[in-house]
Amino acid sequence: MFEKTILLVEDNPDDEELTILALSESKILNQVIVAHDGVEALDYLFGEGSSAGRPPIRLPQIVLLDLKLPKLGGLEVLQRMRSNPRTRTVPVVVLTSSSEEDDIISSYRLGANSYIRKPIEFDRFADAVRQLGLYWLRVNETTGWNPRAIN
Repeated sequence: MFEKTILLVEDNPDDEELTILALSESKILNQVIVAHDGVEALDYLFGEGSSAGRPPIRLPQIVLLDLKLPKLGGLEVLQRMRSNPRTRTVPVVVLTSSSEEDDIISSYRLGANSYIRKPIEFDRFADAVRQLGLYWLRVNETTGWNPRAIN
């Protein structure tokens, strides 16, 4: 059995801490890798830039992607993930404070699997994170995300 990791792409330290706390309180103890901007996320996924030279990774079970990121926005990260055979099928949940209809439509057009607006209250946020964690990490079936098995 492989470890199901989570890639959290979040630039706000408070939202990062709240997401990790909400996962922990929901007994979702999977390893969480944090990327603080879009470039760092893509470097991690493709083994480039700051991640160049490290051994190949097993892809995350899920990517929790904020939209408003420095260096490279979440929509561009999503577009690049979906255009690459290695990451095309990795589930991406947009987890953002944006309720802009254009952001929602663009996210789905680019291949997001889900769009969740971050609630302001911690209890509601924790419940949303618990539900998405339970579904994507425990209920949803995958193949183990062997990058060579998916073309």
